[in-house]
Amino acid sequence: MKNILVLCTGNSCRSQMAHGYLNQLASEKAHIYSAGIETHGLNPGALATMAKDGLDISHHTSNNVAEYDQIDWDFIITVCDHANENCPYIAAPNAIRLHHNFYDPSKFVGTADETEAAFAKARNEIKAYCTAFVKEHL
Repeated sequence: MKNILVLCTGNSCRSQMAHGYLNQLASEKAHIYSAGIETHGLNPGALATMAKDGLDISHHTSNNVAEYDQIDWDFIITVCDHANENCPYIAAPNAIRLHHNFYDPSKFVGTADETEAAFAKARNEIKAYCTAFVKEHL
């Protein structure tokens, strides 16, 4: 089994969505973890948009990357530029490090329908990335 870390700034939205999709797509091939360089709790918009795609991530927790310093990572995926640029060094000499800066719907300001669409946009981008990642790497 591979160990995969999905890393974001606050481990509340984009990393949680990726964690959910990777669990769905690769749970028989990998242990999936998500963390942040900070912890912001779960974003309600992320929970709602994932539920609309049939995934319940309400049991996830917002974790700090330091909580996982004993894990031997195979992949570290950063999902925002801030985490990619500011994450403390993770000692994982054999890990493949990947980065994709996904749109951040938690920063969107608009009507309820526009906000829902912003979360769906990010969710769909993350789902496509995770699907491609599993096909290519696992």
